[in-house]
Order: sequence, then structure tokens, then C-alpha cells
Amino acid sequence: MFGIGGGELVFILFVVLMLFGSDKVPEIARTMGKAMAQLKNATNDIKSEIQKGAEANGFDAKSLEDMTGNINSEIEKAKTNLLGDATTQFEKTKEDIDSVTGPIKRHI
Repeated sequence: MFGIGGGELVFILFVVLMLFGSDKVPEIARTMGKAMAQLKNATNDIKSEIQKGAEANGFDAKSLEDMTGNINSEIEKAKTNLLGDATTQFEKTKEDIDSVTGPIKRHI
């Protein structure tokens, strides 16, 4: 959770308890819970508005999924081509170095 371990979380809770007192902590937690629920509702509203706008402009979920699938496949092709070229260049450079210095032997 945000890169925080158990010990750090306990320390943070201890500091919060010391700063605000035991009577304010439940109120703070309740307020934070309400804020998180409102944020979740706002996010869902934004998603639904975007989806409604897309559908109003002639895009349905299937066509959007097809578009993103095509984009993702093109990205994967470009990545494969790029990494393939880099791997072959690495192998070629390694062979060139081996031809000049001889293969490197590992001692176990």
C-alpha cells in the first residue's frame, strides 16, 4: 500500500492518535471514508459521461474495444521490432568482440 510497510503504518497510526486524540480519530476516519466514497462516485460519473458521449458520437463499447485492441497490437509490433533489432545488434556486437578477443571463458 503506497510502499508503506506494517511498522511504518503502525507508527503513522500512533502519531495520528497522539496528535488528534482517541475521541477525534473515529470522526476523522468517518470523514475520510465519506470523501473516498464521493471520489469513487465522481469517478464513476465521469466514466459514464465519457461512455455516453462516445456512444452519442457513434462509438459503442465494441468499436472502442476494437480500436484500443488495434492500437495495443501496433504497440506490441513496434516493441517487438525495436527489441528484436536491439537483440540482433547486441548479438552482432558480441560476435565482433569475440572475433577480436576470443570467447570469454568462465571459471567456476
